[in-house]
Amino acid sequence: MLPRSGDVLHVTRAASVQFLKPILFRVIRVLDRTTYDGWLWLEGYELNAAGDAVNRRSIFVQRAGLRQVQAAPQPQPRPHTVRSARRPSVRTPVRVH
Repeated sequence: MLPRSGDVLHVTRAASVQFLKPILFRVIRVLDRTTYDGWLWLEGYELNAAGDAVNRRSIFVQRAGLRQVQAAPQPQPRPHTVRSARRPSVRTPVRVH
C-alpha cells in the first residue's frame, strides 16, 4: 500500500523500531527521497486520540508495516461546464444632469 495525501495510518513497531509506542499519522505527502527497498519517507501530522493534529513530522517507515485506519476521500470529478462565448458589453451614453 502506497499512502496518499489524507490517509490516516496506524504506525507501529512493524513499520519501524522507533514506534514502540504506536501513533496515528495523517499523511500530507510521500517524500521523493532515495531509500532502501520497501522503505519510504512520509510527511504528515501525528494525531491524538480525538483525531486532532498535535505534531508535524517526517517519518521513515517500512511500507509493509503500515496499517490504514482511514482512507483519504476520493476526489470528486468536476462537472463539465460549457463556457459560452463572451459577448462584448454594450456601452450606452449616460445622461449627466
